[in-house]
Amino acid sequence: MRYSNFKNAFKSYIKNNYKEYVLVSLLFIIGIFVGVMIINNIKYQQTAEITSFISEFITKYKELENINKTALIIESIRKNLIFAIVLWLAGTTVIGMPIVLIIILLRGTILGFTISSISVTLGPLKGSLFCLISIVLHNIIYIPAILSIGVSSIKLYKSIIKDKRKENIKIEIIRHTIIFGLMMILLVLSAIIENVISISILKKFIKYF
Repeated sequence: MRYSNFKNAFKSYIKNNYKEYVLVSLLFIIGIFVGVMIINNIKYQQTAEITSFISEFITKYKELENINKTALIIESIRKNLIFAIVLWLAGTTVIGMPIVLIIILLRGTILGFTISSISVTLGPLKGSLFCLISIVLHNIIYIPAILSIGVSSIKLYKSIIKDKRKENIKIEIIRHTIIFGLMMILLVLSAIIENVISISILKKFIKYF
């Protein structure tokens, strides 16, 4: 019963905020295209430096005997927490709203740049497989979590602008914080998938890259 209530509440939240989800999703997708365009338009020397860096990383990864997954998980959670807190804080202020949108755009750009760089280095087929193993798995959870924090920030911003009553704004801040907490659980899960499942799979297939 509780799961059913949560599911219905989640569906209702998505339905009531679909415009905001469309906005942040479009920004993220635009960011991905910007990242791809950057790779396609940089000079040959810069491309060579990027491919050299990725090739060197893969070579070193092949030589690794033991990987401290616990340390990697902790570091990944720390980075996700800092990033999510910045989004949360920016969402609690009027002037922080542009920061939220810029951050989402930049995250998309970084993802697009990374995927495009790997594809240029390894080729379309191997690059796609490498990205599927090392990037896609955890981002299936990571991206919706980040976008949801962004949507919550936009909703809080609208509340601050339109509703001047302090009590209502306080309720929206509490709601924003609850969503942040729930999304942090997903971000922790994303970090575990990235540094346990993805690394284990990549370690088995790294010899083919």
